[in-house]
Amino acid sequence: MSLLEILNNDMKQAMRNKEKDKLSVIRMIKASIQNEAIKLGKQELSEEEELTVLSREMKQRKDSLHEFDKAGREDLVEKLQQEIAVVELYAPKQLSEEEIAHIVKEAIVEVGATTKADMGKVMSALMPRVKGKADGSLVNKLVQQHLS
Repeated sequence: MSLLEILNNDMKQAMRNKEKDKLSVIRMIKASIQNEAIKLGKQELSEEEELTVLSREMKQRKDSLHEFDKAGREDLVEKLQQEIAVVELYAPKQLSEEEIAHIVKEAIVEVGATTKADMGKVMSALMPRVKGKADGSLVNKLVQQHLS
C-alpha cells in the first residue's frame, strides 16, 4: 500500500473521529506529495521521493518549532509538537545515535577519508543510506567528530 493510500484511509478515519488537527496535518502531507508529483510530472512518486517529501515536512515543522520556542510562543509550540507527532506516524523509524555512528564509521572507511577535507565525500556516500531515517545535522556532527 502506497503512502498516499495510507494517508487517504487515515484521512477518512480522522474525519469519522472528528480529529480536526490530525486531519489538517494529513491533508498538508497529502497535498505536498501530490504537488511534488505534479512538479516532477509523474502520476505517483516512488517510495524514496515520498520519503523526501516527508523529510521536508518534518524539517519545516522542527525549524518552526525551534523558532517559536525561542520566541516564547508556547501556544504555537504545542500545536507544532502535535503536528510533528502526526508526521512521525508516516515517517520511517529513526535511527539511534549509535546506529548512525556505526554507519558513519563504515562510510569513512569505504571512501578512505582521513581529514575534514574529505567530509564531502563521506556525506555523499552516507546520506542515501540514512535519508529520512536520521536528522542531517546530527549526521553532520557525527562525521565531523569522527574525522577530527
